[in-house]
Amino acid sequence: MIEIQLGEVGAHRVRLAISPLEEVLNAVRLLTRPGRSPVHARWAVANRSTLTCLDVPELVALVKGDRYFPDFLSPPPTDAWTAVEDQLEAVTHTPAEQVSLEVTMSAAGRDEHELAELLVDPDKTRDLLAEQMGRCWEVLIRPLWPRIKDLLDTDVHYRSRQFGSGGIAKVLTGLHPGVMIERGRILMPTLNSARLELDDRGLLLVPSSFAGGIGVMMTPPWQPSVVYPARGVATLWEDVPALDHDPLAGVVGRTKARVLRELADPANTTTLAQRLGVAPSTISEHVKALAAAGLLSARRSGRSVHYRRSALGDELVASAS
Repeated sequence: MIEIQLGEVGAHRVRLAISPLEEVLNAVRLLTRPGRSPVHARWAVANRSTLTCLDVPELVALVKGDRYFPDFLSPPPTDAWTAVEDQLEAVTHTPAEQVSLEVTMSAAGRDEHELAELLVDPDKTRDLLAEQMGRCWEVLIRPLWPRIKDLLDTDVHYRSRQFGSGGIAKVLTGLHPGVMIERGRILMPTLNSARLELDDRGLLLVPSSFAGGIGVMMTPPWQPSVVYPARGVATLWEDVPALDHDPLAGVVGRTKARVLRELADPANTTTLAQRLGVAPSTISEHVKALAAAGLLSARRSGRSVHYRRSALGDELVASAS
């Protein structure tokens, strides 16, 4: 178990962000053991041969351990819109001594020869791993990214609302059943045992669609971070259900009914179009019409606008269910 001491300053500096490279790392870890997460089992079995074809043995060797894998492979994101290109560039700028330290930490408790070659030339190792991470991103994650990003955005919005309704305690204890807050300390259910006192950087919370449990980044100089399983991961592999006999469709039309039912949680028009298999221009027209009727509310999030059902929209959907 890892104990995080909030402190007076750290408790007021908790924020959420999305990390594309964290998805890469956790996806690769999952592919080394398809049974690690039952909800992803079918995807893992289908893509295990893909990992072999990618030819990334050094990356696999580093991340397949149970206790620690290098933090520099997933530099803490700055916000929900951090680009994978920026993270990969940050990886290549990691000092050689940091690479050496973290690879050595990864080797603890394992065969001393397993990672020895990676310590011979840390600069070369760092650049090789960055290249392998980029390759895995392109093949394993990029094709799924719109769907994954939508899931992570939804989780971030949900946690943000929790801050308003229940404060930091509600957010933190809701990340995982094993998380507890006790006398100003956050107790994280992990295999490692350690203690961390937050400084004025606070704590970063990072949802992940492929995370099998809680992970804590606490190796200096990295921003203290907690990676946790995002809500609703099972929906990643669900198809949109057919609603041919939806009574709501008789009132607003079939496509608008599907839009209303999808927007229980926020989404932008691009993501919504991908979910429903409808042209973005068509979705945009329907969303504008529903918003004009007061059935949807809009909120700008970075460079995009996220829509969700309004209270009136919730009432309409509930009455037709």
